[in-house]
Amino acid sequence: MALYTKEEALTYHSTFPQGKIEVIPAKPCSTQKHLSMAYSPGVAETCRAIAADPEEAFKYTNKGNLVAVVSNGTAILGLGNLGPMAAKPVMEGKGVLFKTFADIDVYDLNLDAKDPDLIIKICKALEPTFGGINLEDIKAPECFHIEETLKKEMNIPVFHDDQHGTAIISGAGLINAIEISGKRIENIRIVVSGAGASGIACSKFYVSLGVPLENISMFDSKGHINDRRDDLNEQKKYFAQKKYYASLAEAFKGADMFLGLSSPNLVSADMVKSMGNNPIIFAMANPDPEIRYEDAKAVRSDLMMGTGRSDYPNQVNNVSGFPYIFRGALDVRATAINEEMKRAAANAIAALAKEAVPQEMLDAYGVKSLSFGPDYIIPKALDMRLIEWEAPAVAKAAMDTGVAGISIDMEKYRASLRARLAGSRARIDAFVKTYNFRF
Repeated sequence: MALYTKEEALTYHSTFPQGKIEVIPAKPCSTQKHLSMAYSPGVAETCRAIAADPEEAFKYTNKGNLVAVVSNGTAILGLGNLGPMAAKPVMEGKGVLFKTFADIDVYDLNLDAKDPDLIIKICKALEPTFGGINLEDIKAPECFHIEETLKKEMNIPVFHDDQHGTAIISGAGLINAIEISGKRIENIRIVVSGAGASGIACSKFYVSLGVPLENISMFDSKGHINDRRDDLNEQKKYFAQKKYYASLAEAFKGADMFLGLSSPNLVSADMVKSMGNNPIIFAMANPDPEIRYEDAKAVRSDLMMGTGRSDYPNQVNNVSGFPYIFRGALDVRATAINEEMKRAAANAIAALAKEAVPQEMLDAYGVKSLSFGPDYIIPKALDMRLIEWEAPAVAKAAMDTGVAGISIDMEKYRASLRARLAGSRARIDAFVKTYNFRF
């Protein structure tokens, strides 16, 4: 059942001030002295300091806490190519999540640009302003070229969340599901439906976690991806198998895991029945998964299942990843978000699921208990502890792999994060109340 009506959603966005983001000065500007320091002539002191040492920009500007959320609107949520103007509400929403969950400021940049090389050129020109770039809702295969190029040519973190966010959260679920099942990750066989940005990124991340490449059978809208086909782009060719499956149902037989990032109702109960023992299903087509949770559980009591929905166990929600990944990366001035940092995030999320769940979390979700097991392999998206577990793990991985610009004391850093987030949320709550917003 929907938590809101269409009219409520539209009113939420249209109530003054329109949209979801407002820029608020962080320093006072109410006296002549304030004005002189904020702008002319006092601002010249910071300009000279930064010209002498560019690293001073992190001290005197918001660069170190500012992320650009960049989209051209060619692959919006489950809506498709609606263009950059229609993408803006989503990108503003992404900004709200960055600020709410990790105290990161965002400018949403919705580009009227379909040429991937133009997007690359624009993003590169923005590097002096931002501490990181979050690419969003850009269609495949262009998104691969854009991200790969920017990662090579920019000295700030570039992260396409549609790819890696889903990969990291589902990867955390896979780590825990494998442990519960008693299997070994190098022995499992995975069937994938969906060869877009998320499907390919998830599959590559599972390989990074230890799944053999040859054990991943991927399907796109034309069927099984194998070396007989001559219509595959470079990303799909990477997953082309010598073995041939005539159908998704055939591939399901004996499989250990199904990953769905495609269309609703593609998977039948009989297909689930045919899987190996203790099967894992991540059916993440939104809003309706490849098979309904109730239908899958009805035929396999040993099933571990996740979806993209909040009304079922084990929601794969990107908000459990990207705010904290960027938080950790920004706080050590990382020049990239590398594979080791992504694995560190997944392992931190997986580890948090094994911790006792505090009462406030149970109250927030209206449940009596949550404990590590088949129906709780991924922490809830609203778990305030994620910032304390994930951001330090990412920051440490950045330092360990040599992409961090500075080193920090990890114990002091971890202790500071919850207080920072609490202070940020208090400021947001106080500000929003000034508009007497009611919902």
